[in-house]
Amino acid sequence: MSKNILELQDIHRHFIQGGKDLHILKGANFTMKKAEVVTLVGASGSGKSTLLQIAGLLDGEISGEVIIDGQACGKLSDNRRTRIRRHDVGFIYQFHHLLPEFTALENVVLPQIIAGKSGGRARQQARDMLEKLGMGHRLSHRPSELSGGEQQRVAIARALINKPKILLADEPTGNLDEATGNGVMNELLRLSREEGISALIATHNQELAKKMDRCITLHNGVLG
Repeated sequence: MSKNILELQDIHRHFIQGGKDLHILKGANFTMKKAEVVTLVGASGSGKSTLLQIAGLLDGEISGEVIIDGQACGKLSDNRRTRIRRHDVGFIYQFHHLLPEFTALENVVLPQIIAGKSGGRARQQARDMLEKLGMGHRLSHRPSELSGGEQQRVAIARALINKPKILLADEPTGNLDEATGNGVMNELLRLSREEGISALIATHNQELAKKMDRCITLHNGVLG
């Protein structure tokens, strides 16, 4: 069995913008081992978000292959790709994208219900996860009642609650001040390592990058 949880093989992606053909990724290759935490760095507009979307099977307009836990995904049906995303991949974005009408607890319960867990079990696991992130006293608060750091902790709990094989995080602390961002990132790394979840984290913060197992750079459409 492969020790690699994620493989990107010769990934090419281009867009047509303003009549111009923009080549964002030019044969990107990458492998990530199980339980490895990797930083993805690169200038703004270098294609980091595009790469994460491809790795998470959110963008199928590519050439090349994405392999998740030994499964080649390029020719899978939409239903099968959706199932892999739902069960094997967790996403965290710079902006938390919490559902505003739901409480912190309900935002973490929902992905479990979608994955088929019972309501009672889902609520208990959501409560346990939020307590691990220091949010046990804020379970009944809606996003508008939470600070930026608290909202991102809820987003982390939501991403990790179904114990995905891979976590993809796109500038998860980019919208926070330095002290809050460092605290959130430390919690994210701690939980990822405790759960044995592989993580690919895009960030501009070189200090945060030093805390990871490995750092890769995206430059001119190529990973190095």
